[in-house]
Amino acid sequence: MIETKYSYTISGSKVIERIMEDEHVAINHMILPKGEGLPEHYSNSNVYMIVAGGIITIRLNDQEEHSYPAGSILAIPYKTKMNVYNIHDETLEFFVVKAPGPKMINNK
Repeated sequence: MIETKYSYTISGSKVIERIMEDEHVAINHMILPKGEGLPEHYSNSNVYMIVAGGIITIRLNDQEEHSYPAGSILAIPYKTKMNVYNIHDETLEFFVVKAPGPKMINNK
């Protein structure tokens, strides 16, 4: 078998999980019910957030917050301060793709 299969959780509850990580890419999956969010942090690579369900609300650096619906892909540069949360009734589900993988950036 040439391919590698990865799985992610299907749930209506809060989920924060690493799907895979190597030097080329890291992929995480997150589910945030209303009122849930991530701790404020800085991006440790170039980050691409793929909104699969709900509406993501995000504040980057000192900008005003912005909200984006399912079907949106957000590109966030390396070393950007991020505050990500769900203030909407619908459960938020999104994938985070980091490229190159943080292991590659941190080993430079």
